[in-house]
Amino acid sequence: MLKNRSMPSSTVIPVLAYPDVDQAVEWLSKIFGFAVRLRIASHRVQMNVGDGHMVVKEARGKSPDATHSVMVRVEDVHQHHAHAVKCGARIVRPPEDYPYGERQYEVEDPGGHQWKFTQTLADVTPEDWGGTSVEL
Repeated sequence: MLKNRSMPSSTVIPVLAYPDVDQAVEWLSKIFGFAVRLRIASHRVQMNVGDGHMVVKEARGKSPDATHSVMVRVEDVHQHHAHAVKCGARIVRPPEDYPYGERQYEVEDPGGHQWKFTQTLADVTPEDWGGTSVEL
């Protein structure tokens, strides 16, 4: 899998929604010892958890963005998406390329959980698209 400084290197990345991102990050850091990896404005923070990663995101009302989700890194988003469509998956967002060097699409599973599949296209410095790197 390609490396991208704007994306955690873990294959499976939990994304947890909180009403107050800064408060959640402070709590997770203090109580569990998680470390901030990358800040994305005031609505999203990537954190290191040992050799794994997680994302804290802002819960936005009752929209699908308010739910917890799981991000999974794959080699080929278009192939993965085509297979999901062929099998009858409910696609929430079709594949799209993003300025942070990733191609992603989203699916909702039968339990209503959101799954985002992501493919690294390029190694992009977070500052190039508005993120803020944090030294560890």
